[in-house]
Amino acid sequence: MKVEELIDGGEQTAQNVRAVLNILLESPYFYKTDDERLFLVLMRYKRAFEAFFDKFFGWSLVMDAKCARLYKPKWFNETITLPNRDMFTFTKRDDCMAFLLVLEFFERECREQGVTADDRDNLRFRFGDLLEYAAARFRTLMSGKEENYTDERVRQILKGIMPQLEKYRFLRKVKPSADDNVSEAETIFECLPAMWHYQAAQLAQSMEADGKEVVG
Repeated sequence: MKVEELIDGGEQTAQNVRAVLNILLESPYFYKTDDERLFLVLMRYKRAFEAFFDKFFGWSLVMDAKCARLYKPKWFNETITLPNRDMFTFTKRDDCMAFLLVLEFFERECREQGVTADDRDNLRFRFGDLLEYAAARFRTLMSGKEENYTDERVRQILKGIMPQLEKYRFLRKVKPSADDNVSEAETIFECLPAMWHYQAAQLAQSMEADGKEVVG
């Protein structure tokens, strides 16, 4: 069945299909927790949506049990330069490395805590634990320049990329209760399902092979 046929198949189905199409275009990731009913509509008619986006846009629909995203392999309007494109990307070496270390930290915590992509609850972590891990890894990776990567410097790098990771729905800051006075180190972040779509080792190899400092 085609998306066009679904839209012509009845008012309720048409409304659901239009809603799913809009949600997929409104943010980088569509999570099951955003709207479980519509996520199940997408899952039920996954082949129809895949065919629609491939035929008309040349995009791929990537989906698992918790998360769906559209992958666009090419930017068509080249007059819009990279800095002006609304897309997830880091261009500075330290920012790229910090993102890789966030993924490394996520993978380590999942192993140690026995968390899998199929678990109902997402992994959570303290910012202070991420900072401790990232600072040590920066100093290991940047041998000979360790003095440039003090805890405070790494804290600044991480604080610089966290808003991007929240905006593009990799992480969500957990709001403390009204009576909690939480320090920066004790701030809790939740790892959203998009984190499972990236692997630190593969991204690192890609950066080394391309000789670029871009992650996206």
